[in-house]
Amino acid sequence: MAALWNLGNSISQLSVLVTASVQYLSMIPLRTTYKGYSTVANVQAVAAFLKGAPYRKHPGVTALKTVHLPEELQRGALSIVHGAALRDLTEQARRLSNFLWSRKRPVDEEQLRERALAMEKGLWEQEMESRTDTDSHLAEMHIRKKVLSALKKTTYHWTPLRYDDELCLVYLAARLAAGYAAVRRALNEIKKRDPTFTPFSLLDFGSGLGTVVWAARTTWGDSLKESVCVDSSKAMNTLAERLLRGGSDKEDPLIKHVYFRQFLPVSPKVQFDLVSSAFALSELPSKQERIETVLTLWRKTHSYLVLVENGTKEGHQILMEARDTVLKGEEKTMDPSRPFVFAPCAHQLPCPKLAQQAQVPCNYPQPFCPLPLPGNREQEVEQFSYLVMARQEPGVENAGLEWARLTGPVLRRPRHVHCQLCCPDGELRRVVVTPSRHGRDVYRCARNSDYGDRLPIMKPEVETITE
Repeated sequence: MAALWNLGNSISQLSVLVTASVQYLSMIPLRTTYKGYSTVANVQAVAAFLKGAPYRKHPGVTALKTVHLPEELQRGALSIVHGAALRDLTEQARRLSNFLWSRKRPVDEEQLRERALAMEKGLWEQEMESRTDTDSHLAEMHIRKKVLSALKKTTYHWTPLRYDDELCLVYLAARLAAGYAAVRRALNEIKKRDPTFTPFSLLDFGSGLGTVVWAARTTWGDSLKESVCVDSSKAMNTLAERLLRGGSDKEDPLIKHVYFRQFLPVSPKVQFDLVSSAFALSELPSKQERIETVLTLWRKTHSYLVLVENGTKEGHQILMEARDTVLKGEEKTMDPSRPFVFAPCAHQLPCPKLAQQAQVPCNYPQPFCPLPLPGNREQEVEQFSYLVMARQEPGVENAGLEWARLTGPVLRRPRHVHCQLCCPDGELRRVVVTPSRHGRDVYRCARNSDYGDRLPIMKPEVETITE
């Protein structure tokens, strides 16, 4: 009995010692290192950014699960498709999707002239080295023919798409669900990060089938009091209006106060809370027209400008061109509301992916369910690029924290997570997140994040010595 009594006293004393040690250690700041980010952080302070939310729903989660079309929109689309009874619709839709994905920008005249001059200079030097008694006029004619022939073979021949009634129906079958999913994901970023924003007016340039209006309704309910859809194709506007009426020509529109135009209003006097352009900038015939259109859209933006394009090099470069256009264009004005790159960039610096030799595009995947048509799979993934510009910088989400964007798939391994990040300092990094180096909360958030989400990291701070 005495031995058992002594053992019990020893266990009690050990328990007291352990409790005191834990209380003491909790008062010591923890050091967190993150690829150049070194800081002294308190675990409780780090956990505060969660605001009581579970790790799987932390504030950086903006990616959506599988997106479904609104029931009324899908029903109306199927009614239109079945009523048209187009032959080989599935095959036509597949070919159109492939064509739009591989579509490039029109070659700029200045760029083409520079290429021609460089080729002409190289050929002229070769001609002079191979022939001693060359007739300069004949040599010049010969070189010009070679240059023209080479340019015809290597230059992308861009032609505008003319959407008639039949092509509009093929576009509906090919792109309605995919376009809706990409726009829905981009708008969800605003909804999640700025919950106080509620748009009352919308301007959609290159509106097509009206997917932005439907996505905005899904995101913010019936808050929109006016929506202006601009598309140069009369047939596309007619089809979009039929979709709003559930596939009918006579029923009342499911979404009120939507107006269709063929030309973009240029007057800056009227602004809209939300301005968008989805898969439309790539259809403009020149760089100059893209620049003028982007500036017009920004002048008409009161709060947010949302641009979406294909997740290709072309799509990404078009968006970065628009980004520079807005940032540099506003330097010449006295507008106090300076443009702010809201998403997806984690910084206001040049895109680091453009500096890479391979120039891998900055794009993001969004799973979605396509229209239930013959030959379609139950689920597909839309790879898209997007850009959100804001009139003013949003409030600080959590003092002491910065957010990096996950630019690749998250690889989850035992006790560590591999992340590809675009960081607030404008650099791309591959980071192995562990609970010991980055803290339990950041580690858990990383395990519950997906490609396209944001991940919290600690800001660098001046280290202080505590006694």
